[in-house]
Amino acid sequence: MRRDLFLRCAGAALGGLVIGPVLSGCGGGDEELADAAMPVDRTAVTADPAVSSAPAVPEGLSAEEIAGLLFMREEEKLAYDVYVALFSRWSHNVFNQIAQSEAQHAETMRQLVLAHGLLDPAAGNPPGVFVNTDLQAMYDALVARGQASLIDALKVGCLIEEKDIQDIHDKIEEVDDEPDVVQAYENLLCGSRNHLRAFNRTLVNQGGVYVPEVITQAEWDAIANSPNETCGG
Repeated sequence: MRRDLFLRCAGAALGGLVIGPVLSGCGGGDEELADAAMPVDRTAVTADPAVSSAPAVPEGLSAEEIAGLLFMREEEKLAYDVYVALFSRWSHNVFNQIAQSEAQHAETMRQLVLAHGLLDPAAGNPPGVFVNTDLQAMYDALVARGQASLIDALKVGCLIEEKDIQDIHDKIEEVDDEPDVVQAYENLLCGSRNHLRAFNRTLVNQGGVYVPEVITQAEWDAIANSPNETCGG
């Protein structure tokens, strides 16, 4: 797991760290970016506690699998919350489009958490509020980092997506004989690769260059330089 590395990177960003290669396409389900108006509403991302609550009696899940589901639920909310904040700051449609996709990802994870008898950690939490303290620190750092310029905001998008890709890979390795969980993670992974391409393409068009901080340069190049994928539902 490379979360400690990411936290150091995100924290350093507040002190003026500049990161940097980068892009080609979006997706949540995940097709090409299309024109849209305002970001989607938050009901799928921050659901009513009365609706999102379920008996905390998970069946057949290991402690690692439970932790992974709860973490990914909030990480998808984080992506949505950050992109909505950055769209509000810069009014660039790439944030709007990917926020809509992230709302779908967050809802996928919410349903999966509830289906396995777990309590939704995001239930009732407003934008930018997280139970997981690492994710709370990431959100605070990345939103602050994205205020400096559009280039910086696009780099935040790149960073979120490469971290999401690494985290999903890590969570898949922890799953044992839970095909619904693996399928959901694979779909999120596909969407994150498309989001990475979209942010990278937009950044390059703005004259920026991104240097990956979580995955390797070879992994980044392999994703960024490949065509968009059609992801599962």
